[in-house]
Amino acid sequence: MADKPVRDDKATSVAELTDKFRGSSATVLTEYRGLTVAQLKTLRRNLGRETTYAVAKNTLAKRAATDAGISGLDDLFSGPTALAFVGGDPVEAAKSLREFAKTNPMLVIKGGVFEGKAISADEVRRLADLESREVLLAKLAGAMKGNLSKAAALFQAPLSKAVRTAQALVDKRAQEAGGAAE
Repeated sequence: MADKPVRDDKATSVAELTDKFRGSSATVLTEYRGLTVAQLKTLRRNLGRETTYAVAKNTLAKRAATDAGISGLDDLFSGPTALAFVGGDPVEAAKSLREFAKTNPMLVIKGGVFEGKAISADEVRRLADLESREVLLAKLAGAMKGNLSKAAALFQAPLSKAVRTAQALVDKRAQEAGGAAE
């Protein structure tokens, strides 16, 4: 009977991890061996409020990933594993992990999950190289505004040309009428 509560705890842990896998915009798997508690606290703070960083048992995390419909991570669940469940912008979280790993080489990015698919450590690094969602949206808005300005100028050009042509005809008739009167 003593084993039953332990199994219930494991089932609860798997269910919680499964929910986190499903509810996250991305998940990054890391190895944290050699990092101090203070360094892990700094990492959690750097990741922001929308990302949770949790240490998990490999067997439970592997089962949770499978339950969440994610495959291709089995090889990554070796050694001490911590999971960064990203609730916000995956690019920002990947950048934070990369920057932390630069100053703390004991943090190793193993790989992750993006849009429901397993990705390699190199793909996580490439994700970190992208610009943030806000920057991309600002660039898109700027490009759209520029194109709208060009379109407005283009639509106004024929109208202003027609007005100039009409004015030229009025001036020409006035000049002809003035020359005929002489």
